[in-house]
Amino acid sequence: MQFGIFTVGDVTTDPTTGKTPTEGERIKAILTIAKHAEDVGLDVFATGEHHNPPFIPSSPTTMLGYIAAQTSKIILSTSTTLITTSDPVKIAEDFAMLQHVSDGRADVMLGRGNTGPVYPWFGKDIRQAIPLTVENYQLLRQLWDEEVVDWEGRFRTPLQGFTSTPRPLDGVAPFVWHGSIRSPQVAELAAFYGDGFFANNIFWPKEHFKQLIGLYRERFEHYGHGTADQAIVGLGGQVFMRKNSQDAVREFRPYFDNAPVYGGGPSLEEFTDATPLTVGSPQEVIDSTLAFRDTFGDYQRQLFLMDHAGLPLKTVLEQLDLLGGEVVPVLRAEFAKNRPAHVPDGPTHAALVAAKGAEVDLSPREVVKDTVTGRTAS
Repeated sequence: MQFGIFTVGDVTTDPTTGKTPTEGERIKAILTIAKHAEDVGLDVFATGEHHNPPFIPSSPTTMLGYIAAQTSKIILSTSTTLITTSDPVKIAEDFAMLQHVSDGRADVMLGRGNTGPVYPWFGKDIRQAIPLTVENYQLLRQLWDEEVVDWEGRFRTPLQGFTSTPRPLDGVAPFVWHGSIRSPQVAELAAFYGDGFFANNIFWPKEHFKQLIGLYRERFEHYGHGTADQAIVGLGGQVFMRKNSQDAVREFRPYFDNAPVYGGGPSLEEFTDATPLTVGSPQEVIDSTLAFRDTFGDYQRQLFLMDHAGLPLKTVLEQLDLLGGEVVPVLRAEFAKNRPAHVPDGPTHAALVAAKGAEVDLSPREVVKDTVTGRTAS
């Protein structure tokens, strides 16, 4: 089980002081947060990709490459990389390069994003979002899996005899998560390829995400990648902690009330009741996170959002100290209890290399047709 944090990289005024960080200050703060995440024993740091204010992570691999040079253990990922508006050739090259500079500590989460205007900014049509997702990912996989690529599709110029460089580290592509909050087609795509599915369950009730994850698990088994409970699942979450839960609620309330993502909507109490947001003591965070397994089954990766809504850097680092010192050690131990031996661990480059080395020729399985891609899997 892997634990970590993700950032959306918002530049937001601190409602308690009126101070707004500069873009440079916010970028440097995120770098500090990522390094501190490793220091407190977390497994993963992930950054989103945005191309509009108030968000600043427009070049995730640049940021992650810098963090790679400052760390030695933590896995570096995205949350998400825009598969619809980014050129698959550039994604293939950027993340293979990140693999090399990080010694394999890199994977990628692909998604469509949540900002509609980004499509015309990059010359794309939002009405083609799902076809773009499918076609671009098919090309991305081919660029990583084949050294010389001939390709033609609907949404970009053809490729003839093209080789993406550098080649993936050790001949193994970065592990791919498909992130979604609402699209069954994305769950289907992840299942077809045997990739991971990340349900960023930070805004909607758990029943919605239970359906999406259930669909992914069912289709993962259908395509012959393993049993449903062996499917690779990741979950998002939001927490704010203090030793005393009343202090946590009192301190976080002004940030919640003024945050760009939920200010002016439901009250803090209504939101925590309806979604996975937990504001309270470390024990309350432990209890609420352990309950995810009851809803979604055993899973592989848990990421928390902790550095948003104008929270000052000092406060975020204190949150990480609590997460790494008091919460994650208990979660590791509790999630390990009664975990079936056949359920895989969180993906790592070393595990993928080992799995590739252990591949053997199996007898052909039943050929199945994918309803999203139109391709067959055997």
